[in-house]
Amino acid sequence: MKLWQDLFSTDYGLLSLAVILFMLVMAAWFYRFFRKKMMLPPGKN
Repeated sequence: MKLWQDLFSTDYGLLSLAVILFMLVMAAWFYRFFRKKMMLPPGKN
């Protein structure tokens, strides 16, 4: 339980949580971006 308490109540825990969430959002964005680019016919940007 100390892990969850530290994650949500300390400055380094909240910063770690923010970084984890940012990386997940960035990974989803890159997935959609590259998937859309791969579906385009050759020669189109």
